[in-house]
Amino acid sequence: MLFEEAAKYYERLENTSSRLGMVDILSEMLSHAKPNEIKDLIYLTQGVLAPPFEGLQIGIAEKFAESAIAMSSGYSKEDVVASFRKTGDLGLTSEEFVKKGKLKTLSKRHFESNYVFESMHKIAKTSGTGSQDTKIKILVELLASSSALEARYIIRFALGRLRLGAGDATILEALSKAFTGDRKAKPELENAYNICSDLGKVGEIISEKGMAGISRLKVTLFSPIRPALAERLPTSEQILEKMNGRCAVESKYDGFRVQVHLDRKNNKVAMFSRNLENTTLMFPDIEKAALSEVSAKEAIFEGEALAYDETTGEFRPFQETIQRKRKHGIAMKSTEFPLHLFSFDLMYLDGEDYLSRPYEERRKKLESIIKGNGLIRFSDRIIATTSKQIDKYFEEAVENGLEGIVAKEPNSVYVAGARKFSWIKLKRSYKGELSDTVDLVILGYFLGKGQRAEFGFGGLLTGVYNEKKDVFETLSKIGTGFSEEQMRMFNDTLKKIKVSKKPVRVDAIVSPDFWVEPKYVVTVRADEITKSPMHTCGKEGGKDETGYALRFPRLVSDGIRKDKSPADATTTNEIIEMFGQQKKVRLEG
Repeated sequence: MLFEEAAKYYERLENTSSRLGMVDILSEMLSHAKPNEIKDLIYLTQGVLAPPFEGLQIGIAEKFAESAIAMSSGYSKEDVVASFRKTGDLGLTSEEFVKKGKLKTLSKRHFESNYVFESMHKIAKTSGTGSQDTKIKILVELLASSSALEARYIIRFALGRLRLGAGDATILEALSKAFTGDRKAKPELENAYNICSDLGKVGEIISEKGMAGISRLKVTLFSPIRPALAERLPTSEQILEKMNGRCAVESKYDGFRVQVHLDRKNNKVAMFSRNLENTTLMFPDIEKAALSEVSAKEAIFEGEALAYDETTGEFRPFQETIQRKRKHGIAMKSTEFPLHLFSFDLMYLDGEDYLSRPYEERRKKLESIIKGNGLIRFSDRIIATTSKQIDKYFEEAVENGLEGIVAKEPNSVYVAGARKFSWIKLKRSYKGELSDTVDLVILGYFLGKGQRAEFGFGGLLTGVYNEKKDVFETLSKIGTGFSEEQMRMFNDTLKKIKVSKKPVRVDAIVSPDFWVEPKYVVTVRADEITKSPMHTCGKEGGKDETGYALRFPRLVSDGIRKDKSPADATTTNEIIEMFGQQKKVRLEG
């Protein structure tokens, strides 16, 4: 497919306000592409060069892009900067300067989408002496040969600001429609995606081998599995009822969720976070322990890494654990804040997929391949058959400084990438108040007023994820409790991802001063969940319908939770369930 054709589809996506409309446009685009183009085309549409676990980012700076636009058009950089101040979008500025370019001797040519992708790949991979000159040369050549519309999306992609709003679920639906004729195959495609965490790979397989190829997709070392998620219930009685009177109850640790991949033959270990970021370099101590403490040729298992004081037996606060998530000074911090990995599940062992095996079998096998007395331990657990056992264990976990508990159904399979009642977390609410925290996606922000005007930031508009609709619904405005440092941080971070109009996948009544790409998550505590006509969380669309909101929300952590992605955010269903739990506690009280 010519990139000019792809750019026309992208323009249609930009002008579409319907998610189903986006599915139709993407489906049309994918069905017109060749099989060997699908993978790169999906990455281009997502605005990435590779799946997240590969960590490959293009990250061209604005000044770099301004220079490339100037050099490719024959205008001065000052002219480009002046235009950028007016448009606020270097993509539109690039489009403008390609239209009126002075360098008529440069011939325009038609190039494939794959060529654009490969050029961006070269820019990202180029390093060392003279790399800046090489990078700018590649970008200038692309712009000089492109049409005005192509230039818009080339620059936006290079800056990491494509922002077409096509989420994972939307692309999966589009793939289903493009290659099977309707959306019914989405669950099977989603299952394949949950196993490999690579939408490009899923697209490549279905385009070349059809649904038969999708059904044959297997777990692969160093291609992370999307982690299973837990539902929540308010009482131990309800948990036991859901799990037919018997369950395993594990301590819930407040640390980094880590998925470990081990290949002993090649002496290689890789670790991935809950949002599929490769964190191997951050945890050299766990990497070393995996090679010495795990007696398997190949394995994929997961656990929670957190700071733990072995002399006192105390679990350290998350604020201390988070200091290990860094790119510099790793060796010093590994000594200052040593971690233990509390392993809790096995997904793959010596060529065999364990996802479909019962939890109890996975746990026993995990315990047979790990020593358990070194840096890698096992999550503490009991087998419970009464609510009293669960309550007692829960109280002990809280007293020991842990978050609570997770109950697991003994015969349940590992449900990758989904929230099911085979895993249930217990965090109680007291006196009708919301004592649990919620993870919210930042959807927009407000300008500062009065004393806050100097920071350019006045507050956040946040929301939750509606899994059924594949949209983000607003839940709360957060306008108080920010330190000066936080206000500066939010202003600097969010202005880089602000967009000119409400994203397609955001459902909102309240309008912030600036909308942003749904990318970052914050952890929030509030007094309670209330009904509200101003927010769309749980609002079905009727004229008199009310949604849900938070009363007196405030940030829990210092700022953005970089270990969590929008997919990890609290869901609309969870908010509705938590509201029901509050109501029940009030009635019982």
